[in-house]
Amino acid sequence: MECRGISWWQSDGVTDASDTDATPAGLRPRQSYRPGRWRRLENAVMSALVSAGLVPHSYLLTTQGCRTGRARKNPVLVVEHDGRRWLVAPYGAVSWVHNARAAGQVRLARRPDTRDYAIREVDGPEAGPVLQQYVQIASATRQHFQADQNDPVESFIAEAGQHPVFELTPIDPDSRLLSPEGPGPK
Repeated sequence: MECRGISWWQSDGVTDASDTDATPAGLRPRQSYRPGRWRRLENAVMSALVSAGLVPHSYLLTTQGCRTGRARKNPVLVVEHDGRRWLVAPYGAVSWVHNARAAGQVRLARRPDTRDYAIREVDGPEAGPVLQQYVQIASATRQHFQADQNDPVESFIAEAGQHPVFELTPIDPDSRLLSPEGPGPK
């Protein structure tokens, strides 16, 4: 997949025209993600806490910049659902999502473990139950969802297009896919 070339300072959380459509009946409007100086400071503090293993369910996500090739790190929550691990983008298609899509893989670290994962993006009926569980454990991002934590799964299925969801599949630990030298052998 190709990099869309949207940097974190250019993305305002609105990913396409469907984001600006009227709010469906019965759902509250979602707050858009607007990164700024305070959000970057918050991410830096959370990254340090996550690296130390002090935040439950949290990991430090590393993606490779699809334009620069530099490692980009963000704190994320991992959801365990139906015996599988899932990564949710509560703010929509922000820069780490574009980087992950382009690379097809991510690295998750939580003291002292680091592991590489292949990703598979899912939508609709498969993403809905994961989003519902995510909202249960990620109280800080609930304002970015139209569906409420007590809503039925159908509300989350309807909203799945606004919050990318990725299934995580562990990659062989001997893989060099996210090494500093770049992708390993194909």
